[in-house]
Amino acid sequence: MVHAQFDPTARQALAVAAVDAKTRRDLTWQQIADVAGLSVAFVTAAVLGQHALPADAAKAVAGLLGLDEEAALLLQSIPTRGSLPGGVPTDPTIYRFHEMIEVYGTTLKALVHEQFGDGIVSAIDFRIDVQKVADPEGGDRAVITLDGKFLPYKPF
Repeated sequence: MVHAQFDPTARQALAVAAVDAKTRRDLTWQQIADVAGLSVAFVTAAVLGQHALPADAAKAVAGLLGLDEEAALLLQSIPTRGSLPGGVPTDPTIYRFHEMIEVYGTTLKALVHEQFGDGIVSAIDFRIDVQKVADPEGGDRAVITLDGKFLPYKPF
């Protein structure tokens, strides 16, 4: 049976323990995703408390991280989503994503509505991918693909 989480602190504590285990075992997020059989972005979000894992994936992840059966059950619970407490984020990496939306949010909205009509891009029927690519001008570039299903508003 699927259970919803009531108190987000249990999932937050599990995230801390899981990241500690990941670090101690010198694992990558990709290695954890591989045992789960799911995408690296989804599994990372799940371990950090933003998604529920299917039972087999939760058991595999818990096993790899050396976490107990209680942790495997908690990884399966539907979390209270949202990892950023109120206000503008202060972590520089997270702040830059906030900044991107501040600068380009209205542009994205305008382009989505022009191409699709009145509606939203789903964060539920959604995929995300992060790739590191060489920059022809030197260094590296981060290519982040956000792929959400468009859901039109319907008159009633």
